Amino acid sequence: MHEDGFTGIGFGGDLRPSQVAATQVILDQIEQWQRKLHIVAPPGSGKTVLGLYVWSNIVRRPALVLSPNSAIQAQWAARTALFDLSGKEDMISTDPKQPGLLTSLTYQSVTLPSRGSKDLDAAALLLWCEKLIDSGEAHDHLTATAWQDDLRERNPEYYAKRESFYRKQARNAIAEHGDPLWTLHESARSHISRLSKHGIGLVILDECHHLLHHWGKILAEVDRMFDEPVILGLTATPPELGEGASESTDHYLELLGEVDYEVPVPALVRDHNLAPYQDLVQFVRPADDELQYIARVDEKFDEIIEILQAPRGEEDGTRIPPLNQWLLESLADPSTVGIQLKRWPTEMKGGAQEDFLNAARVHLQRQSVELPEHVEPVSHSILEVGWSPLNLFTPLIDRYVRYGLRLSQSSEDHALAEEAVARFRLLGRQIAETGVRAAASPVGRILAYSRAKLQAVVDILRSEMQDLGRNLRAVIVTDFEKTSSMAVVQGIQDEQAGGAIAAFRTIVSDEDTDHLNPILMTGSTVLVDDDLVETFIQECRNWITERELAIELKDVNEGPYHDIRGYGKDWVPRNYIEMITEMFQRGVTQCIVGTRGLLGEGWDASRINCLIDLTTVATDMSINQLRGRSIRLDKEWPEKVANNWDVICIAEEFKKGFDDYDRFKRKHRHLYGVCDDGAIEKGVGHVHPAFKEVPEMAISEGMTVFNQEMIMRGRNRPDAREYWKIGQPFNAEPRAAIELKKSGGVGGFPLTGDVKWTEGTLTQAIATAVLESLHEAGHLSKSSHSEGGDRGGGWLRMHLEECTEKESEIFCTAMREVLGPLEKPRYVISRSARFLTPILVHTFLSRYFPFLFKPREEVSEHVENVMLHMVPRLLSKKKKDAEMFQRHWEVHVSPSNILYAKSDAGRKAIENARNNEQNPDWSIHEKNVFI
Repeated sequence: MHEDGFTGIGFGGDLRPSQVAATQVILDQIEQWQRKLHIVAPPGSGKTVLGLYVWSNIVRRPALVLSPNSAIQAQWAARTALFDLSGKEDMISTDPKQPGLLTSLTYQSVTLPSRGSKDLDAAALLLWCEKLIDSGEAHDHLTATAWQDDLRERNPEYYAKRESFYRKQARNAIAEHGDPLWTLHESARSHISRLSKHGIGLVILDECHHLLHHWGKILAEVDRMFDEPVILGLTATPPELGEGASESTDHYLELLGEVDYEVPVPALVRDHNLAPYQDLVQFVRPADDELQYIARVDEKFDEIIEILQAPRGEEDGTRIPPLNQWLLESLADPSTVGIQLKRWPTEMKGGAQEDFLNAARVHLQRQSVELPEHVEPVSHSILEVGWSPLNLFTPLIDRYVRYGLRLSQSSEDHALAEEAVARFRLLGRQIAETGVRAAASPVGRILAYSRAKLQAVVDILRSEMQDLGRNLRAVIVTDFEKTSSMAVVQGIQDEQAGGAIAAFRTIVSDEDTDHLNPILMTGSTVLVDDDLVETFIQECRNWITERELAIELKDVNEGPYHDIRGYGKDWVPRNYIEMITEMFQRGVTQCIVGTRGLLGEGWDASRINCLIDLTTVATDMSINQLRGRSIRLDKEWPEKVANNWDVICIAEEFKKGFDDYDRFKRKHRHLYGVCDDGAIEKGVGHVHPAFKEVPEMAISEGMTVFNQEMIMRGRNRPDAREYWKIGQPFNAEPRAAIELKKSGGVGGFPLTGDVKWTEGTLTQAIATAVLESLHEAGHLSKSSHSEGGDRGGGWLRMHLEECTEKESEIFCTAMREVLGPLEKPRYVISRSARFLTPILVHTFLSRYFPFLFKPREEVSEHVENVMLHMVPRLLSKKKKDAEMFQRHWEVHVSPSNILYAKSDAGRKAIENARNNEQNPDWSIHEKNVFI
């Protein structure tokens, strides 16, 4: 590439390991003439230095950097001070009229709309945002959007008028050409034209997840005007792509393509560029009136199912048959319900048609209804799958309504169809014209915004106060200040349910948490604890005076807190957010309550060490933005460990009782976390091993135990920090691991030794036998060794270290086979244990003088077989390998018998083991971890 003007320019420092890895990927892509690069790197990873390194040391051509706001724009220019610019400092520009070797601009400067766009509403809101930013009422698009959202909720009539005004502006003279550039403001077009003549060889798109909408559409056109530059997209929070194609997604992918490299958060924690953290949870049950509402919804569901199955009166021959009879007719001829079937499926393959055919047969078979002669019954595996009533009946009622009740000649059937649709909608199932789809459910809303969660917030804060005292910096994040009336569940939840104000009021009303001097800040409201208000007002006035701002404050007493109302042109969110954040950093307040629109992307308070997430968002982008706030390094506390809390409401006895828990699992699906055995895991299993695959009922049954365990973990920050192994390299390649839990005790003693077997010692002994056997057979390298640890709740984890990914899978598969049920084994091996029984032995004196002497206490011991295990398949192909496994087993576990499973003796031993509960009953999870 051309290097004119770059002589002497370069980075003379040392890149971090994560930056080196990203740079290598970028070099490889460029060498293959791939000019579109997409890098994901969390906050604190050094994205700016990485981008500048690509400019100065790799591409070495004039660069254009685009950022979402002026603060980030200036940061790019300032960071060039870390580079040797060889006297060309004046060629770093933030002025679009004077491009330099590196020109840092905002997205707005090259995408400002003028004469409307195809998406009129989006263009109108964008114009409104630009006006707020230009007038100084908002700092950037994030705060402007938050302000608009609050205005829409608090004053919808005024909001509608202003939106109409900007829509009219956007509609003015829509360009005759289809080219989006024709919709740009004259200044934006001038900037683009000027840059296109400047020889731009690199375009860096910072926080590129913003490009899903207007900016991305415009920049896809701008790219074509430049001379095939390298395009480098940088973001900490990539948008979710592929879930429903859209025009905006197409533009985004056209600009950047799929992600080329992602810097994993654990690597940055290990490098001490981000603070270590632990993810924790508290479970609650709904309040009594909330439970009563949920119960009524369930009753309505049960009632409609009974009504749909009830016999019809003979007086009206126009009505369609009851559900069961209609299902039999539909199975006999599936074409009547829109299904063309060549043969009966015997396995569940997914899809609406398969779901209906499977659910219909399961329902009828469970009710002992004989299927039509040519209809194949479902297999045992499908019949016994965990069908919830809602999941079973949804595909049935969907087609019964669309192909039966709605097509009936009877008005009674039409009314019944509407009633069924209404009752299913209460449970989040919308039966539309073309099928059933997920819908907002009042039950889901009750669980998401249950009042019971507020008490959990207080419990968490009390625990954190006891642990950190004055060092606590807690942030509570909600979806909104107050909810919209559309979302309120009438009679159960009011407009404040789940909102920031409700959380704030709860905190200031509690005798303990009130000591945190909490402050609420949203895009339009500031509320201050009554104990803090005098200090707060003085701090505000000092801050305002120092900056010569035009702000007047009015204090409205609301009892336990005060509503602070500001007047003047400078009372805008960007000012009071900065002011309150500074107070938070210094400890004037130890607790901030706010909304995710304000406390997400762009808000930076490095001292946060406790985040309580009350939001309902589950997208990766939103979750990463929230979690990214709490894991910044704290100069005042180098040993900082952040606690990230979720509060989950469960009502397990009801059909939608696990909605909030399912959302919790989705939130964590792509989040890394450290486990208490030092392994790093992606997904909800890092919060607790029981949250992976154990039936959800067990979560509810153990709610109190889980809550207590989480509180104790939350107070044990030193151990959490140690688990992260800061300073050690992070291997981004996953390794197979196996988690084990024994149901009941293991029983007995080893044949040598006086210490009883425990789940841990027995598992480790079996692992050693497996490992040494695999070593000897040549399936594993001699350097590999097993590691494991207690995961809490009776769970143990085992994994292999100093091995390849394939070797780790071999070890975990062998462990699963040895400790799992006896499923088609080739060889089986017995395990025995020593049992000690206290006995009394009479002596001469105790026998003849019992009133003076007692019998001697002794122990009787016996050995018995306690379990039959499967020999790993890899060691069962040859008898000599199975016998070799037996040798290692007898050294580390117990004396044994080994039997060929297909022999008479083997079959009898397996049958006896199953009859006598000597079939292994470990619960087993297989997953990938990072070491």
